Order: sequence, then structure tokens, then C-alpha cells
Amino acid sequence: MNMDWDQLLELLHQGRLTVYPLIVLSVVVFSIGIERLWRYRGLDKSTRELTRKLVDTLIRRDLAAARTLCEASGTPMAEVFGEGLRWRNIALEDLNEVLSTSRQEVVAELRRGLWFIGTIGSLAPYIGLLGTVVGIMVAFGAIAESGDAGFEVVSAGISEALIATAVGLLVAILALALFNFLQVRVNHIAATFTRASERFVQALLFVEADDGANGGRREAGHGELNPARG
Repeated sequence: MNMDWDQLLELLHQGRLTVYPLIVLSVVVFSIGIERLWRYRGLDKSTRELTRKLVDTLIRRDLAAARTLCEASGTPMAEVFGEGLRWRNIALEDLNEVLSTSRQEVVAELRRGLWFIGTIGSLAPYIGLLGTVVGIMVAFGAIAESGDAGFEVVSAGISEALIATAVGLLVAILALALFNFLQVRVNHIAATFTRASERFVQALLFVEADDGANGGRREAGHGELNPARG
């Protein structure tokens, strides 16, 4: 027998104690999920592109252009790179620590809101179970009130219990699937950030080594490298 919309809405209304809160929570969950998906859109590509341009600029030893690139870019890693460019002549371990801290802050912002999706995915079955218990209590209350255990007496309570369970499981399945997908996406982006940071450090080391070599040669009397200072 086919179920029309009126019957479905009636079933949902019977389990309203838990169904309506679950519907509201599911709307919030998927709103957060859509916003996060939009936030992650194209981050891998834009980060790789910024890193490539920045490395090319640093190899040319154009620090001013490198800072301009970071300021003009809207990618999260631009802030991390900008922080790294402010530190010069420090140990490699210290520079990596600075970049790691900045990178963790950026990734933490990308994870914002995911905890709520995971929490609802974990709690939704229990909220549905609460509705199930309430529906069974309603069914037994109807039996006690009428003294009859016929199906017509307990059908309302049983329907409330089953619809609450079904909605709770549905919300949990969808929320957990979304949570796991977003977690994998963030982890992939974080790995891209790490690789970009490593390339950035290598480029900075090249600049520092080149500056040191040029300085040593100038001190040794090779004025032809910088005629203006010969």
C-alpha cells in the first residue's frame, strides 16, 4: 500500500516529541556542512598555486614581491607564509615551529563546526530511542486506560515509537556520513598545507644560503658581484 504525504506527515506528527527536534538539528547540521564544503572549495588548488608563485619569487630573492603575494591572496596559507616572511636569521627548528603553530591555527579554523555535526550524528539514535520509549509508554498507558490490548488501542503509541526510531537513525546516518567526509577533506587539505610549508621553508633556506654565500664572497673582495659596493 502506497503512503501519501498526509499519512507521512501524520506519522511524523505522532512522534513530534523527538521528530521535530531532530528535524531542526538536521537542518542545522546540513547548513554547517554546506558552509564548510563551500569554505573548502578549491583550497588545494589555490594553495598549490600560491606556493608555486611564492617559491619562484623567493628564488629570485624578491622578498617584497613575496610579501605582496601573501597580502593579495585570500587562501589561509597566505597568513602562514606571511608569518614566516617576518622571521629572518633564525634556526630552522624555530622557523618550523613558527610555521607549524600558524598552520595548526588555520586548520583549526577549517574544522570549526565539525564537532557539532559529529555530536548530532552520535546523539541522534539516542534521541530517537527516547521517542521510542515515550511511544511504548503511551501504548501501555492506552492499554491501562482502556483495559484492552487490541491493535487499535496501542497503534498510536507503537507508531510514535517506530517513527522516532526511524528518524533518529536516518539523521544519525546522514550526519555521520557528512562528518566523516568533511574530516577526510580537512585532513587532505591539512596535508597540502604541510607540503606547501615544507616547500616554502626550502625556498627560504635557499635565499638565506645565497645571501650568506654572496656576503662571504663580498667579504673576500669579489666586488664584481655588486659593483655599486666595490
